[in-house]
Amino acid sequence: MASNLIEWMQKLGRPRVVVLGDLMLDRYIFGDAERISQEAPVILLRADKREERLGGASSVATMLAALEAEVHLCGVTGDDADAERIRQILKNLDINERAVLSDSNRPTTVKERYIGRAQARHPQQMMRVDFESREALCSAVEKKLLDAMLEAIDKADIVLISDYDKGVCTPNLLQSTISECRRKGIPVVADPIRGKDYVKYRGCSSMTPNRLEAGLATGRNIQTLEDALQSARELRDMLGLDSSIITLDKDGMALCQKNGYEEIFPTRPRAVYDITGAGDMVMSMLGLALSAGADYPTAIQLANVAGGLEVEKLGVATVSREEIIQDLLHHSLAGSTHAGKVMTPSQIQPHLDQRRRLGQKIVFTNGCFDILHAGHVQYLQEARRQGDLLIVGLNSDSSIRQLKGPDRPVNLVDARASVLAGLQAVDFITVFHESTPAKLIEMIKPDVLVKGADYRKEDVVGAELVESYGGRVYLAGLKDGYSTTSILKKMKAA
Repeated sequence: MASNLIEWMQKLGRPRVVVLGDLMLDRYIFGDAERISQEAPVILLRADKREERLGGASSVATMLAALEAEVHLCGVTGDDADAERIRQILKNLDINERAVLSDSNRPTTVKERYIGRAQARHPQQMMRVDFESREALCSAVEKKLLDAMLEAIDKADIVLISDYDKGVCTPNLLQSTISECRRKGIPVVADPIRGKDYVKYRGCSSMTPNRLEAGLATGRNIQTLEDALQSARELRDMLGLDSSIITLDKDGMALCQKNGYEEIFPTRPRAVYDITGAGDMVMSMLGLALSAGADYPTAIQLANVAGGLEVEKLGVATVSREEIIQDLLHHSLAGSTHAGKVMTPSQIQPHLDQRRRLGQKIVFTNGCFDILHAGHVQYLQEARRQGDLLIVGLNSDSSIRQLKGPDRPVNLVDARASVLAGLQAVDFITVFHESTPAKLIEMIKPDVLVKGADYRKEDVVGAELVESYGGRVYLAGLKDGYSTTSILKKMKAA
């Protein structure tokens, strides 16, 4: 499954994504929380750094830009210095902001967070101060924004609605946008406000409320996965959605589609550092995948990974395609069983291509590994340290008989592969039937070729080939007193 998700990440292209919603500026003030103020029983923050990032719908746009989408942002700011800062950040990120309008009758929404470090480490949010207006747009500004929105979606692959209940996503604006997108066959995905006024999202392709939002909208206390599916069904039917998705924090996501397909997509356990921005990241990756042609199950699984990576970071942070692919690669290898690690060279090749695109080094070694002992373990660990991925070429039973005689191997190839697959140092195992791995080395083209220190480099099969394209040969140390032959002799003597 992970390999399929990696393939999707590799073919996402650069879809045109239009984001409509409430624009915000997230300001972070960092400092050391050193003592209690003499003026009042409050913590005194000695500030030393200030950061500004985009929030709300503009956070979704930022995340999409980091994921290499072509982003067009539609929304409203005030007519003030904070609005100018938002526009400058958008330009720096190459986000199209022609449909970002100014309204002098409202302030730019700003969320100012104070981040304190205890004993100069462990930053934690101490307080948030919001500057905002929740009044709905006046009819004149609403009309201008709708006109700009309709122009922006002319060639859109998908429209994402990021509603933070700050007055931009009015019922008329949303219904006019959804109607036009339906007419043009453009999917619309909405991240809704907290459980009220959901009729304005009627006709969207999909919605992504969280557990609390969906519960408020359907009058349910969502505690079980079945509760989540039932709420998703109700939202789907009530609003005429093609797909209803409920995000369930650590429990993943629930999907109910118009065609009757239902599934819970669990997420992997993460070291959660800060949940701020997780919903925006899920929305961004989901929208990007859908706009590239992925189905909902595929898009949800990718969104789960992206959201998981985001909560491991402080504040509203971006995630790159490379990070997602790295996470998928790591998970696929960490969770690999015997069947998952043993592959043919052609099956391994896509993994090698991706690793090389990431600038990683491929290590190859080979052997019979008939009776695995401490010397083998040390050898393979040392081999793995020479690069980022270790492939073990394993002699087949017939090739071992050619080399060692009719009494070998003691353990057949499936058993030997299974034991090797249990070692963390080994990423992939591929069986070869020839007397030497020369053909296999030519196919894999490793960056590092490893053999034991009992070899001379000029005697290592494939050494000349590897060095011809700039690779290197490494002779790993051997643990004294350990060899399969000596172990067999001891066993016979016993």
